[in-house]
Amino acid sequence: MFAKMAVDHLFATFILFLISNTGFSAEISVFVQTGASVQLNIQTQQLPEFDIFAWMNDKSESIVRYNTDSKRINPHDSYKDRVDFNDRTFSVTLKNMQKTDSGLYTARTTGSINTDLASYRVSVIDAVEAPVLTVNSNWSSSDSCTVNFTCRAHELMINSSYQNNRCSPQEVTSHEIHTLILDCSEESIICNHSNPVSLKEDRINIKELCINKESGSDNHLIDSSLLGPVVGLAAVCILMLCLSVFLYFKYKKGAQEEVAECSSVYAQVEVSFIIKLADTMVMLSCCVVLFNHVQNNFGRIYHVHPFL
Repeated sequence: MFAKMAVDHLFATFILFLISNTGFSAEISVFVQTGASVQLNIQTQQLPEFDIFAWMNDKSESIVRYNTDSKRINPHDSYKDRVDFNDRTFSVTLKNMQKTDSGLYTARTTGSINTDLASYRVSVIDAVEAPVLTVNSNWSSSDSCTVNFTCRAHELMINSSYQNNRCSPQEVTSHEIHTLILDCSEESIICNHSNPVSLKEDRINIKELCINKESGSDNHLIDSSLLGPVVGLAAVCILMLCLSVFLYFKYKKGAQEEVAECSSVYAQVEVSFIIKLADTMVMLSCCVVLFNHVQNNFGRIYHVHPFL
């Protein structure tokens, strides 16, 4: 009986030693952006008695050591200019993290027993690149708009279509924890590229794209419809100009003959009158043709552009 109790006591002491030694602290994953800082905290409110407190890396190097007797803080040479240790909370802040700093970090007390208080698996990764949202084709009418587009980033790609004011949300994730998300609203197509440390997006104003497409078609229609009348108007003006020149020289010649028989003052007045009359006829003719053209086409232009 006594022997059994002794064995049980030794077994319980061994289990207690394992618990104290490991601290049962689960490994915590932490992602840090390259060049940024990270703060690591202990995972307990009550510290055991210890002589030395240290944050260790996976190379068994003490990043920083704290001695309870001397109250001295000793950082490792490779972390000397980029580590801050809080001797009240026992947290550590590592600055300017690089990819070579990725690894396991452990908070450990050393005394009568060794206890691990926290373990962090730190991964240092770069920020994501901006995604690219490309319109492959689009078609619009007065009551609908269809846009085919591609969202692309970091070897990830999503092809989709926007139709009837919506599209199907999609998401793809790579093995490197890069995520590409596509979403739509009534006004925009949104492409998000993210990882655990950063997020960037690209978007297209779908409403503006559809309106521009429709407006461009209307302007083309108006320009084509006005091309014929404008050419005709120009031809009429040229014809009237030629007629004016012809009349000018004809009457000028007749006026010169009449000057020989009549007084020069009377001939000059008559020639001036005829020239002004011819110019007035040209202007009136052009104005009449232009007025008729605008009057005939105003209703059609208003129908195409109701905002005019």
